[in-house]
Amino acid sequence: MNRRILRPFAACAAAAALASCGSREAGTPRAAAPPFTVALLTPGPVSDAGWNAGAYEGLREIEKELGAGVSHVQVSSPSEFEEQFRAYAAKGTSLVFGHGFEFQDAAERVAKEFPKTVFVTTSGSRTAPNLAPIVFELEQAAYLCGLMAGRMTKTGRAGMVGGVELPSITSTFLAFAGGFRAANPSGTATPVFTGSFEDVAGAKAAALALADRGADFLFQNADAAALGVFKAAEERGIRAFGTNRDQNALSPSIVASAVIDMPRAFVETARRVKAGTFDGKPLRYGLASGVVSFVISPKANVPQAVRDELKAAEGKIRAGTLVVPRGNF
Repeated sequence: MNRRILRPFAACAAAAALASCGSREAGTPRAAAPPFTVALLTPGPVSDAGWNAGAYEGLREIEKELGAGVSHVQVSSPSEFEEQFRAYAAKGTSLVFGHGFEFQDAAERVAKEFPKTVFVTTSGSRTAPNLAPIVFELEQAAYLCGLMAGRMTKTGRAGMVGGVELPSITSTFLAFAGGFRAANPSGTATPVFTGSFEDVAGAKAAALALADRGADFLFQNADAAALGVFKAAEERGIRAFGTNRDQNALSPSIVASAVIDMPRAFVETARRVKAGTFDGKPLRYGLASGVVSFVISPKANVPQAVRDELKAAEGKIRAGTLVVPRGNF
């Protein structure tokens, strides 16, 4: 297993111990406040320029803005999720993020055993006094990607490439397909799942197959494997979308990105935990919050009429008058 540890908590504990061991001239030595410590579990490498990289940036911002001791571990299976949740909680870690829908079962089990540690999953629905999901409503930006593709397609076909078939991934595909059909009622958007968020070759092969079936736009939610989708789009001379971060600079094939400002959401969540105001309720972020955004590539040739329609649709989504399709989870 590929593990990356960032600033061990031992250093923070040592600093706290040093601060508390000096004697005072009068009275009992004042007890030092326990250190604020935050850990992150990711299902893939933080070098993916997408989903996991955004979470790691969030962890670093927590360290910078809140003075937290931070740590990161990459995990690959549900048994490892639970093992690492429990290991961090046993150390007295203040807050542990499980980055993805797939972490919620393990987080729920461990949260019952360690009520003093707060567990946050990025997606999901499980809640408890010390457990809640951050729900990034990326579907709203994915819908706009679909709307753009539906207006600009020449073939009437689009493809969607995912890694593991999770409800949070399929939900963005529902939204993209909804936007595509809103602009092109007779069009089709076909989903494909490779079963891996790291198989670049597999994602490229899936994307090439979609292109060979006529797709001239490719939407992806595949983490590190997204690079394969971009390569396929370049080879076939078609267009693609970035997700989770602003990926517009990664490939000339990318026309827009559905973006999550994870650092902002992570810091806001950690601030609540540190202040003692975390209440175990889901934390939702959509376009209206500014955490989720739709960013057109500065190099993309998008007709002004399409830009105007996208802007109008985004305004309706922000106002709540346009409800975007999403999964029930």
